[in-house]
Amino acid sequence: MKASSMDTHMGNISIDSEVIAQYAGSVAMECFGIVGMAGVNVKDGLVKLLKMDSMTRGIKVSLHNNKLILSFHVIVSYGVSILAVSDNLISNVKYKVEEFTGIGIEKINIFVEGVRVID
Repeated sequence: MKASSMDTHMGNISIDSEVIAQYAGSVAMECFGIVGMAGVNVKDGLVKLLKMDSMTRGIKVSLHNNKLILSFHVIVSYGVSILAVSDNLISNVKYKVEEFTGIGIEKINIFVEGVRVID
């Protein structure tokens, strides 16, 4: 599924949603307080920390009115302010993904699925 398609003076550019999710996930992992992306098993209600190669399963990318909507399912580090981590995540992802893709971001949803103690 193509997340977006834009026409330029040189032709058409299509960006797959998987590419956007991979880039947004790598940007999110750079943020302080983010342990990783979460995979939620709907049947059992279990949450697990996803490995780096499958972290895009914890990110949903959709397009609405030619703007991106990103939803992150994250696990945060114990003892950090969830509000501060969320604000940092939103500002970093918004700036870097808009710069990377050239597409504006309408909304970023963050779902904190768990907390981990980091040694």
